[in-house]
Amino acid sequence: MHITEAFKNKTLVITGGTGSFGSTVLKHFLTTDIGEIRIISRDEKKQDWMRHTLQAQYPDYAGKVQFYVGDVRNVDSVRDVMYGANYVFHAAALKEVPSCEFFPMEAVRTNIIGTDNVITAAVENHVERVVFLSTDKAAYPINTMGMTKAVGEKVVQARAQKAFERGGTVLACTRYGNVMCSRGSVIPLFIDQIKRKAPITITDPNMTRFLMNLDEAVDLVAFAFEHAEPGDLFVQKADASTIGDLAKGVMKVFGETECKIIGSRHGEKLYETLVTREEMLRSVDMGHYYRIAPDARGLNYDKFYVEGTVTTEGDEAYTSHNTNRLDVDGVVKKIMETDYVKEELEGRPHSVEA
Repeated sequence: MHITEAFKNKTLVITGGTGSFGSTVLKHFLTTDIGEIRIISRDEKKQDWMRHTLQAQYPDYAGKVQFYVGDVRNVDSVRDVMYGANYVFHAAALKEVPSCEFFPMEAVRTNIIGTDNVITAAVENHVERVVFLSTDKAAYPINTMGMTKAVGEKVVQARAQKAFERGGTVLACTRYGNVMCSRGSVIPLFIDQIKRKAPITITDPNMTRFLMNLDEAVDLVAFAFEHAEPGDLFVQKADASTIGDLAKGVMKVFGETECKIIGSRHGEKLYETLVTREEMLRSVDMGHYYRIAPDARGLNYDKFYVEGTVTTEGDEAYTSHNTNRLDVDGVVKKIMETDYVKEELEGRPHSVEA
């Protein structure tokens, strides 16, 4: 069954739906046979912007979208939006690394408690499937954002089996790398600096980062929705580049400017990991994706007996250092796939909130 067929006449909830991911999901699903899309977020200004944009660009379909002002930190507001829903994409998160470093409890309230609230409301309302969006920073986390998203993943996995047994709800996770041109990402910053004829600020030119476009991020979530068993984690294989080559690629498209190295920000790594060595033992290579099954053992370890050598980790993690590395020309080709870059080159307003 094609993914859009599975959504025919169904109701989809998107938490944090006014951000980059939610806007792209709308682009993919709005003109299909989906019954209703519910957007829940805290920002009524962004909701109003999105509502008017949809009315102007998709007048025949805008009525499918319903807006809810609410916060995943408040389980009651999440219950309200879940009533009668079939599927949930949980994208609400605090995701800017420095902000989470300075306000760690705010990250806890949104990324951990908020995730638990979404699960509670979904199970109570017998939602069929919930896919949670996580990040490469959750693998071997060294910053608050990654740590809270990692615990969010653990909450999903810990509750997945009982959620399925009690309400038939399938809970699954996706983990992805940097989504190009999403809110708070570096490419829009580079473009703005070039247009202002200011120096491009580079943290460390040798850092590597995965590069995904928003459409690929939606494809990953759709793949997880279609194939998930309770507690599964899905990762898409992705290209990567150094930050130095990324800056050169943006300048090749938008014009040269000075480069200024400013050093790493709070909580940044030299490279990111999408699948840890420990997780590789439980992973299944599905071609363009990895499926990582949850550890299904209970707390009673005495009933498990192992003969021979015990293996606790795979040979190698899957990281932005050992994936396919793009050169400058490859970076140019990759960023030219994004609507944001195309619209910047044409001088058009952005159809996707960055």
